[in-house]
Amino acid sequence: MKIFRLVSGTVAALALVTGLAAAQPAAARDRLSPGAAVALGALGGLAVGAVVGSAVAQPQPPVVYRAPPPPPPVYVEEAAPVYYERPVREVYVERCTTERYREWVPGWGWEHRTRRVCN
Repeated sequence: MKIFRLVSGTVAALALVTGLAAAQPAAARDRLSPGAAVALGALGGLAVGAVVGSAVAQPQPPVVYRAPPPPPPVYVEEAAPVYYERPVREVYVERCTTERYREWVPGWGWEHRTRRVCN
């Protein structure tokens, strides 16, 4: 992260200086031909791009995950068997029967019905 901050600061400073230099009017005779000025600008751009690219392309160290140490062994003594009597449960059994009968329904006729009768 420190390299990234350094590169970001450097790029920001270069952009500021370049912007200030471009804002001033050019002199009529600056001893360079237009072709030479273009070549110098291209070489400078390539140099800055190479510096930024090499800073960003630094291989990161591999992340190493380490397992936690194993827990200490646990010793368990076996307990003596426990015997107990099961409680007697009273079971209530419901005795049910089904009755079938016929019932007269006014306007309809005889209808077969069933009902459940439990003791």
